[in-house]
Amino acid sequence: MDALRIDKWLWAARFYKTRSLAVEEIGKGRVLVNAQAVKPAREVRSGDLVTLRQGTVIRTVVVRGLSGQRGPAPVAQQLYEETEASRLAREAAAEQRRLAAEPALSIEQGRPTKRDRRQIEKAGWNERWSASAES
Repeated sequence: MDALRIDKWLWAARFYKTRSLAVEEIGKGRVLVNAQAVKPAREVRSGDLVTLRQGTVIRTVVVRGLSGQRGPAPVAQQLYEETEASRLAREAAAEQRRLAAEPALSIEQGRPTKRDRRQIEKAGWNERWSASAES
């Protein structure tokens, strides 16, 4: 086998869980082969440079082997080789996410907790701020 459809190769190399997800990502333009946008039926060969986006991570890999069937992860990893620049960028992004602040900590207001609600009721919030039209 000297060529294989890109959607089938992405599925066999375990970049996407199903071929339909691979086709969807290719259709959105998130997969490039040799720096060109492709269609799902585009054939890849050994030595081709494939750039793909998984979530926020952009990976660049060189095709090293072809397989028409999905196998175990160690076998799938032998189908490609990630470029050094791509690997370093991916690791830097992972480190940045690890060191970033927890997004929930930036929320200052929102729905009160049970403890907050009790303190509000104890302070007489319900008597001061009535939703009734009588005031």
